[in-house]
Amino acid sequence: MTAVATERRVTEVTHPLVQHKLSYLRDRSTPTVHFRKLVNELTLLLTYEASKDFPTEAVAIETPLERMEAQRISGKKVAVCPVLRAGVGMLEGVLSLISSARVGFIGLYRDEETLEPVEYYVKLPEDLSERDAIVLDPMLATGNSSAAAVASVKAAGARSVTLVSLVAAPDGIERVHRDHPDVHVVCASIDRGLNERGFILPGLGDAGDRLYGTR
Repeated sequence: MTAVATERRVTEVTHPLVQHKLSYLRDRSTPTVHFRKLVNELTLLLTYEASKDFPTEAVAIETPLERMEAQRISGKKVAVCPVLRAGVGMLEGVLSLISSARVGFIGLYRDEETLEPVEYYVKLPEDLSERDAIVLDPMLATGNSSAAAVASVKAAGARSVTLVSLVAAPDGIERVHRDHPDVHVVCASIDRGLNERGFILPGLGDAGDRLYGTR
């Protein structure tokens, strides 16, 4: 997987397959049914990159031919926590790769006047302190909602937190790392910036509306 990492723990995945699928996500003519499928596929590819540093431990197994020592993700593995509602569109992509993951949900919406997050629902796995968490937020724009989601997961005791976004703005990355410098941000693109309404440019529009046909 081709990726560009920075000192700020940001990985922009530049693999041709990722960029190919992202181009269709950006295209305003892509219909909802294809948009959903592309988000699922793109999230799977980003999850591959996001999970590459998960700790492993040696376990003894029997193959059909002999006994051997193999590597498995250590501890109780992974929790995946989508930010409602658009993050749910990314969930299946993670679960198709990490099927044993526990799932938590973080309900946030952005106040369109202040651009600040408002939390309305949080339900996380009780054993989060024994898991590495992947937070799913498709658009890392101002970073306020993503930072709040990460804070909720950390407060529940996650061993580590990785934030996976489809597209990120420099402002959002900076905002997340202001509060959470240890969080690894993985995205398909770091875009130019934000408009006056806090939307990413060039971006791909409102991910939730495009996922669920609620334009």
